[in-house]
Amino acid sequence: MTRSSGPITLLLVDDHPVVRDGLRGMFAASPDFLVLDEAPDGRESVELAERLDPDVVLMDLRMPGGSGVAAITELVRRGLRCRVLVLTTFDTDSDVIPAIEAGATGYILKDAPRDELYDAVRAAAENRTVLSPSVAARLVARIRNPAETAGTDEGRPLSARERDILVLVAKGATNREIAKTLFISEATVKTHLTHLYAKLGVNDRAAAVATAYERGILR
Repeated sequence: MTRSSGPITLLLVDDHPVVRDGLRGMFAASPDFLVLDEAPDGRESVELAERLDPDVVLMDLRMPGGSGVAAITELVRRGLRCRVLVLTTFDTDSDVIPAIEAGATGYILKDAPRDELYDAVRAAAENRTVLSPSVAARLVARIRNPAETAGTDEGRPLSARERDILVLVAKGATNREIAKTLFISEATVKTHLTHLYAKLGVNDRAAAVATAYERGILR
């Protein structure tokens, strides 16, 4: 079944009510989109998608009540026409690869600007693949050097956002101060810190800063 004309219909899937509320408000501001409903976990999203037939399911990945990857797998198994656009804070191989392999049409990070998210939803509705730059870089690296990139993040370059956070950490900023400065949530800051710790091969803020100076990442 192809998509009918009119607004792109959406199903929002995230275990955090505040995230769903924010997304609903954002899409309500544009006549190009219509949010049909929302779900707090993967299991409920499958039942709603089958009943409501949305054009795009905006899917988080890590949810206590049922993972996004399991939901994507089931949506594909049932043959539903909706496209799944992953919207998450996680861009590690252990998140990206299973989601893409399960059948996700796109993969966007939650710190994406509004217009970028709008464009990603439009692309997904047209069955065009769309990936955040850091996710695309991971997939390219994995294809080019599968042995080197499998199983570890250490040694990989930091993303622009991770560098921004590292600079603020070096200045002594707390997670709350970083979140306020970069207009992101504290949870997103913690996620980025986890990623950059893994890439630098360290376990805490002090070691991250010291290692970054040693490697010339910070000057």
